[in-house]
Order: sequence, then C-alpha cells, then structure tokens
Amino acid sequence: MAISERSATETDEPIVTVEDERLRLIFTCCHPAIGQDASVALTLRTVGGLSTPEIARAFLVSEATMAQRLVRVKKKIKEAGIPYRVPDSTDLPERLPAVLAVIYLIFNEGYAATAGDSHLRSSLSDEAVRLAAIVDHLLPREPEVVGLLTLMELHDARSGTRVDAHGIPVLLPDQDRSRWDRNRIDSAVSRLDEVVAMRLPGPYQIQAAIAALHAQAPDPDATDWDQIAELYSALERFTDSKVVRLNHAVAVAMTGDRPRALAMIHDIDGLAGYPYLHAARAALLRDESRIDEARVAYEQAVELTQTAPERAFLEQQLTELPRE
Repeated sequence: MAISERSATETDEPIVTVEDERLRLIFTCCHPAIGQDASVALTLRTVGGLSTPEIARAFLVSEATMAQRLVRVKKKIKEAGIPYRVPDSTDLPERLPAVLAVIYLIFNEGYAATAGDSHLRSSLSDEAVRLAAIVDHLLPREPEVVGLLTLMELHDARSGTRVDAHGIPVLLPDQDRSRWDRNRIDSAVSRLDEVVAMRLPGPYQIQAAIAALHAQAPDPDATDWDQIAELYSALERFTDSKVVRLNHAVAVAMTGDRPRALAMIHDIDGLAGYPYLHAARAALLRDESRIDEARVAYEQAVELTQTAPERAFLEQQLTELPRE
C-alpha cells in the first residue's frame, strides 16, 4: 500500500533522516527503478543476511531461479547506472512498500525457519521488529507501518510457547496462553485500533487484525474463525498470494466446513513443493477420517520439510494416525 496523502504531508512530526545503518542500507537498496520483487530479493541477500536458498523459499521458487534473478538485477543496476545513494526524506514514501516487504520476510525467517536444526531464529525476528519500530518513528501513524509492527509484535508475544522443551513446534491451539505477553498484546491491539479507525486498509493491517483475534481469544474454542475467514477473504483482494489462499482455506475448515476447505486447497496451483500445504491437507483429511489419504499427505510434507523440528513434528503426526 502506498503512503497515504495524510501520512506524506500532514504527519504529527516531520520525516527525519534515516540514521540506523542497516535500515539506511535497506532503503538504499529498495530503489523504485529496480522493481519491488527484484529489490526485495537483492536487499534480503545483501543487507538482510539471508542466503539465496532462504530467499528462494520465501518467494516459493527454486534456488536456481532465485540465483538467476539476483544475477539479472545486479546486471540491470550496472547497465542502467542506477545510483546507490543514501535516500533523503523525499525518497522514503515510494520505497516504503519494498522496505516493509524486506522487514516482513526477515521476520518470517526468524519466526519459522525454512531450513536447519532450529524452528526459531530469534535474532532475525528481533531485528525485524527493531527495524519496523524505527520506520514507525520515521513515518508516524502510517497505517501499513503500524500494521506490520503490530503483526510482528503479536506473533512475537507468543514466542515463548511456540516450541516445546525439545524445540519441536507447538500448534497454536496447544500453546499455553497464560505465558503469552498480555501487556504486549494489549499495547499492539490498541495501536492497531487507532490506525484501523483511519479507514486506510492494507494487507499488513488485515494480517495484524487476524493475529489480534488469535491473541485475544481466551482459549482455542473462543477463536472467532468466521471473522478470521472473512479477513482472509479481504486479504485476498490485496494480494494474489497462494499462501494467503491456503490460510483462508484453513480458516474455512476451522469454521466447520472441512469439505469446502479441502476443495479450496485442491484448487491452489503452484504450491506442490510447499510443505505446509500438504500438512494442512493431511490434518483435514485425518479429521474427515480419510486416513490413507492423510498418511500420503503427511509423507509428502515430511519429504519437503527442511527443518529438523518440523520434520519431527510431522513424523509424530504420522505415527499417531489410526490404523485402518
């Protein structure tokens, strides 16, 4: 979402110079002449500290495809003579969408690592929250900045309950809600309510609203899945993300309509290599007592998963399937 007219010209405080070194580099790399996807990928590689395979998984493409994209964008920068200069305050608004995308993808890799022996990479998620807080200071009351910061803080407020003592992921319904950081949740929700009242919706605000519904539910059964499904439907109007479509299907399943959810998952193209699709489908098939199909889907998810903790979790789900 672009900077709103009010945010660009009538903010409570003047836009100031980017002083944080890493954030300054991110704004510098997110040059509008490069194109958002290309600049985001390049920034994640050169500034965000993510490897090419990690970036490829974030974009749901092969490592070879991402490597080629990075080579092409570097060539374009060189041939077009695109300047790499520290942006001034007038450059910030047009670069903001790419900057927010970079910060969010850094957070995602910290929130749920795509490979390795640990499910969480807290140093990355902590850094993403820090960077978003600085952007929020630079561009106060910009709705999508607040939306992203709120989204990350709501997720981070549950971080201590998201893995067990062995580092194995704990599903949201099974997390100990008494250990969630309620003060942080309340503060984040209050801030989100203020920008939602501005009626300038965007994808980060919608995702934050979904996270808020989860965080505010006193127990799993109290979760308002009907509203969450509606919010995912609204989110789809802002993005063509296949992952959003998958999450929408899961929300529909949680309203009780598993057959429709399975049909929605079946209609998603381009996620055959995405382990979470097969894991979600497996859980729905299990709940529908289609055990043989669930077993196959879990096996597909295990084969595609590249983190040891998630593989252990999925293998446990496999062993717990009833024998027909």
